[in-house]
Amino acid sequence: MSDTPTAATPLQEAFVRLREELSRGIIGQPHLVECLLIALLADGHLLVEGAPGLAKTTAIKALATRVEADFHRIQFTPDLLPADLTGTDIFRPQTGGFEFERGPLFHNIVLADEINRAPAKVQSALLEAMAERQITIGRRTWPLPDLFMVMATQNPIEQEGTFALPEAQLDRFLMHVTIGYPDADAELAILRLAREQARQALHPVPPPSHVLRPADVFAARDAVLDVHMAEPLELYITQLVVASREAGKYGAELVRWIAWGASPRATIALDRCARARAWLAGRDYVVPDDIHAIAHEVLRHRVLPSYEAEAEGVRIDAVIDRLLDLVPLP
Repeated sequence: MSDTPTAATPLQEAFVRLREELSRGIIGQPHLVECLLIALLADGHLLVEGAPGLAKTTAIKALATRVEADFHRIQFTPDLLPADLTGTDIFRPQTGGFEFERGPLFHNIVLADEINRAPAKVQSALLEAMAERQITIGRRTWPLPDLFMVMATQNPIEQEGTFALPEAQLDRFLMHVTIGYPDADAELAILRLAREQARQALHPVPPPSHVLRPADVFAARDAVLDVHMAEPLELYITQLVVASREAGKYGAELVRWIAWGASPRATIALDRCARARAWLAGRDYVVPDDIHAIAHEVLRHRVLPSYEAEAEGVRIDAVIDRLLDLVPLP
């Protein structure tokens, strides 16, 4: 099947323009920008891991300014309580009764900064809200907004005073994205952009000229669901996931490296993300490259490496590379 894009719809052109605007402000991280848009289109949440100063916070804030949506940043700390996220009942002396005060999770786009610094109860409150799209306090339940997206960040270089997320809860994230340092050319561009932004800070900055409405996002999600996925590619996706559980069929190497395979959520995520990537590329059909481009992000937190792999210094990305090599394309 040809990889030639079909004629782009106005909605696709709007998202292409959004990607271009984000890329101008998030220099050196094109993959992060693409994954943000894929998560938005696939109605999922994103876990981003990278060293400080790599534009993780800047990226999600820039997305929020270009979508007609409320944004809130939560700095996770060891003393945080679940009610600091969900909200709680507040006693009002004027009325003599309790009134529910909504927490920051009731915003449309939420940044959970350094999620691994908060204790397990707080992490569970966030991840439950992500999965159920609702919050229950006492006997009452409140739905979260229809447009609701969480981007959580982790700092990989400092583990003191952190609480690792359980693997079963990590499965709630659509993708786990790792980002690295920009190259020298991008670093120079970042320097010049920072200098220009410092100058602009002295003067009023006009809002973005193109802002997507929630209705545009929902319409784009409907269009993504209509992207054609050929049956051989559906079988390929399922074979990739099943191979992570039945590694013995693909050689002793994978058996040594994989302790636990991916769940059915991985199959669903591969399908949704591949469709979203194809749609962003201006196509109404999925090609194998769409699956390969997001396989690491979808499987990285779902395929658990064994002690042997860790002892041999084999990283999870290398295990996924081997899976992609061994599972044949249709």
